[in-house]
Amino acid sequence: MWKSILQTTLFVGTLDILAACLNAYLSAHVTPGKVLQYIASGIFGDTAFSGGASMMLFGLLFHFVIAFACTAVFYWLYPKIPFFKFSLTVNAILIAVVAWLVTTRLVIPMSRITPPPFDFVRASVSVFILIVCIGIPIAYQSKRFYQEEKQ
Repeated sequence: MWKSILQTTLFVGTLDILAACLNAYLSAHVTPGKVLQYIASGIFGDTAFSGGASMMLFGLLFHFVIAFACTAVFYWLYPKIPFFKFSLTVNAILIAVVAWLVTTRLVIPMSRITPPPFDFVRASVSVFILIVCIGIPIAYQSKRFYQEEKQ
């Protein structure tokens, strides 16, 4: 199971960070390096923005830790909650919304990041990215893993 979780984590983490960087650049001309420093600033505060490559690497590490947590939790819950076996689409949306809620309502407020004001359009884009880059792959891979395990 851990091999599948790690492979899925690498896939969803890569998709999500690429989408986040592309979205930040297209919507606000923010570079990928600044996106990674922003993630690192959750732990390191404003010093992350002057830390260069080391802070970018910490940001990438933190991003993949969060992707791993999302993946591992869903893999763990999948066989325990019968509802998850009915709809890949509902699972993908659920994973994305929970990831967004945990990030915006728990992780960011507990971090050293000043939360931005709520913006419906930005939130909708974020959730859509999470559905495509995190929700669908995790829902699909966990379903596939448990189907193969039964055979």
